[in-house]
Amino acid sequence: MSEHVLFEIGLEEMPARFIDKAEQQLLEKTKQWLKESRISYEEISSFSTPRRLAIKICNVAEYQDNMEEEVKGPALKIAKDGDGNWTKAAIGFTKGQGKTVEDIYTKEIKGVSYIFINKQIAGKPSVELLPAFKEVILSLQFGKNMRWGAEHLRYVRPIRWLVALYGSKVIPFDIAHVPTGNLTYGHRFLGDKIVIDDPSDYETLLRNQYVIADAKEREQMIIIGIQETEKKEGVHVPMDSSLLQEVRNLVEYPTVFHGAFSEDFLEVPTEVLITSMKEHQRYFPVFDSKEQLLPYFVGVRNGDSKHLDTVVRGNEKVLRARLADAKFFYDTDRKQNIAFYQRKLANVVFQEKLGTYQDKVDRIVLITKSICKMLQYDPAQTRMAIRAAEICKFDLSTNMVNEFTDLQGIMGGKYAKHFGEEETVCTAIGEQYLPDHAQGPLPKTSIGSVLSVADKLDSIAGGIYAGLRPTGSQDPYGLRRQALGTLRILNKQHWSVTVEELLAMCSELFVSSSIQGMEKEIFETELHDFIAQRVVYLLKEAAIEPDVIEAVTANGIGVLPYTFEKASILSKKRNDETFKSTQEALSRVLNLASKGKSGTIDEKSFETQSERLLFDTFQSKREAFETANNSYDAAAALTMLDELALPIHDFFDNNMVMAKDEALKQNRLTLLANLANMIYEFADFAAIAWKQHH
Repeated sequence: MSEHVLFEIGLEEMPARFIDKAEQQLLEKTKQWLKESRISYEEISSFSTPRRLAIKICNVAEYQDNMEEEVKGPALKIAKDGDGNWTKAAIGFTKGQGKTVEDIYTKEIKGVSYIFINKQIAGKPSVELLPAFKEVILSLQFGKNMRWGAEHLRYVRPIRWLVALYGSKVIPFDIAHVPTGNLTYGHRFLGDKIVIDDPSDYETLLRNQYVIADAKEREQMIIIGIQETEKKEGVHVPMDSSLLQEVRNLVEYPTVFHGAFSEDFLEVPTEVLITSMKEHQRYFPVFDSKEQLLPYFVGVRNGDSKHLDTVVRGNEKVLRARLADAKFFYDTDRKQNIAFYQRKLANVVFQEKLGTYQDKVDRIVLITKSICKMLQYDPAQTRMAIRAAEICKFDLSTNMVNEFTDLQGIMGGKYAKHFGEEETVCTAIGEQYLPDHAQGPLPKTSIGSVLSVADKLDSIAGGIYAGLRPTGSQDPYGLRRQALGTLRILNKQHWSVTVEELLAMCSELFVSSSIQGMEKEIFETELHDFIAQRVVYLLKEAAIEPDVIEAVTANGIGVLPYTFEKASILSKKRNDETFKSTQEALSRVLNLASKGKSGTIDEKSFETQSERLLFDTFQSKREAFETANNSYDAAAALTMLDELALPIHDFFDNNMVMAKDEALKQNRLTLLANLANMIYEFADFAAIAWKQHH
């Protein structure tokens, strides 16, 4: 007879950011444990609140599944005598397994025959196995663990109660001196103790004591509450998914409310008000139909709707104090000037090996100058980019950014405007940290893009030079994220600068500096490899196949947007039947060209018309190819290569490349080597596993 099973871990309030992963772990580990334990069940559900993690397994089989086991016996030559009869060894083996010689079969292992039997291992009662579920609970991993009292167990928070039920029967075990039972607890303030007689009643019993055990249901309650507020008040409350996820994990019984704050605070930048509401109070900001911030907020209470007016007043009072602080920081910061804040940067360490923030700014300025030169910026653009670089970090020493670190750059741009800097400079300062996450928005302006790349290149190259390259999953300085951000900007801005040029400039900067770092050759190799890995990642993200990636990066990364365009075209061509002839022709040239060297071709040595035709076509297409290649027009460059296909096939059909005449052979190999050089400029076609139907 099947029964429902319930396990619940009752804890002190867990950090909201750990809960979802912990619940997912519990679900996956439970499924794995049931599979390994051969315990069948119908369905499984997981639950989580700030004070509990739980799993309910429906219709658990009374017995674990039977198992068939293959048992190996002695070698056949020992199991049978000279007359072919079973020996005592064989009879003893089968008897020991509860079988007879009738059940024997043979199998060969490494050329030797052995006897085997199959035996059924009967499943044990599930109730005997369930206490071992303790190991699943102990195996859960959290972002941060703690010990409490005299306990040796390290866990996310102290365990206060444990529920373990097989039907109405308690499954006995204990963790950290907390024994299992059938008692759970409702809401900390509104609920009471709950006796669970049947796991089926788990959610209902908790609901009656003001606990919604299903996180998704709590989230839906919050969404509905916000939507009702929007409808009733005629406002718009953007649904910030990360805030919503956090809030649902802060409460056990959500009730949505809304409050107001003084309009005077709207003088403070919107970003400051929103950050203060979201980060400090976990409130949702409120906007009008034109996306203008309104002096209202939406919050979520952990409890019912009783005395909600008192709750609203309390929250308004707390927010008023928060916003008053923000306004004070804002007003105080604007009483100084940029130079005042710049001077402080010399006393703030950026990284122990890489110096202060002033040192970093000095390097960003040098990198910015180099990038402007590479991009051939006019004097006005260069001047603005350099000015943005010179003052890009001054806001780090302001009161506001000290309090709200997420506003770095944003406040820099706003304060720079207040202090009379040009609009372009202010915007660039505001964009320097973009993208701030893997798929985040990129800088919209060219100067902002230059500043963002300069800042990131300094961090990446400096970090690697100082031996801080990420290892495994550890990346404390966010170098991978910054590298991906840099490459995404290069791609979007269509800079006609090779990645190698940028890296060489960074190498020169750090190797010639007073910073203690690795040897130049090792540094350059590590830096290039690190960036190349991120390029491969982005190309894979763009659904480019590994062999195409290898083909377009065979001669280096180059101009990134062009590399992406070439990869995109070749990815399509690999499945294009009409390109088959071209692919075969170009690959054939590359395969043979390695036997010769590029150089001057002796036209007088040509013996055939096809030789002359290939040479003439090559000569006529080379300039057009170079023009297309140098202007990063992948389609036009590939068209020029495509037009070589017929003459190449004709050449191979009518000429013996490896002729007996050495001069003739070398001249033909030189022609192919020159051709190959041109093809390689586009891609290594031989690296691609072409997918056309042959």
